Amino acid sequence: MSEVRGRVFNGMRPTGKLHLGNYLGSVINMVELQDDYECYFGIVDWHALTTGYEDTSELQENIFDVAIDWLSAGIDPEKSVILVQSNVKEHVELHLLLSMITPLPWVERVPTYKEQLKQLEGRNIATYGFLGYPVLMAADILVYKADTVPVGEDQLPHLEIAREIARRFNFLYEREVFPEPQAKLTQFPLLPGIDGRKMSKSYGNEIRMSDSPADIRAKVAQMVTDPARIRKTDPGHPDVCVPYQFYKAFSAATHESVAEECRSAGIGCVACKKRLADVITERMAPVHERRQELLARPDYVYDILHEGAQRASQVAAQTLADARAAMNLRDF
Repeated sequence: MSEVRGRVFNGMRPTGKLHLGNYLGSVINMVELQDDYECYFGIVDWHALTTGYEDTSELQENIFDVAIDWLSAGIDPEKSVILVQSNVKEHVELHLLLSMITPLPWVERVPTYKEQLKQLEGRNIATYGFLGYPVLMAADILVYKADTVPVGEDQLPHLEIAREIARRFNFLYEREVFPEPQAKLTQFPLLPGIDGRKMSKSYGNEIRMSDSPADIRAKVAQMVTDPARIRKTDPGHPDVCVPYQFYKAFSAATHESVAEECRSAGIGCVACKKRLADVITERMAPVHERRQELLARPDYVYDILHEGAQRASQVAAQTLADARAAMNLRDF
């Protein structure tokens, strides 16, 4: 890690097995970042509790699944620190300290706060923990003094509050304890689910990273195509077709030719989806192979998480010492 250009933190909530939208939108980017940055990748289980505190029966299984998905995709514990958030207690101590200086209106104005309250209207998430999750997110980043955070444009408000909190802390205590983390915008195709809606575990329309080739073929066969194309000889409109969105993501070199075949009725929807299933299964084959190897070695996976927590705690403890000193908090 001596040649890195900066320090990255990226977190993911363990709410189930990751899907291909997660793979293309985040995981591939994480794999690429680890060659150029000092990376801390957190499975943020406390964040999962903000909306799922009532039933934690699957939490440990979900943590393991995220770890397996990350490792099978190529995140390397020799290059990156892989940690479970709740195993690094400095996260929660820094969260407490930062909550003391964060004005209430800052967390109330985060766009996703009111959005999720509406989306999850039937669930009781009007809790102190849910309101304060942007401060915990800031602590996740700042506890490692990360200067770079990979985000999509929709996540910029979360990063901005972390920057504001870092700025306010440094101003109040007249010390440059925290860097103001900069966004590294990630550009990736937004994959729809097989039914055309947003790909989501809650909709049951996802293709998982862990799906077998047979499962992938079955799900691709269910993908919604151009509703106006009734017969094979009818010209199609690929821009309204779910399979075409996957072609653009998984086969950049051939998606234009696929579109032309569709428009000219050179290929039918059934054959087109069979070809797409071949493309996806070939792309995911190394991931699946690695996954099977890891599933046979669960102790190895847990050792990675244990070692990651220890390595992370060493860095986080120094940050806490700096923050506590700035606030005139001392151990006796």
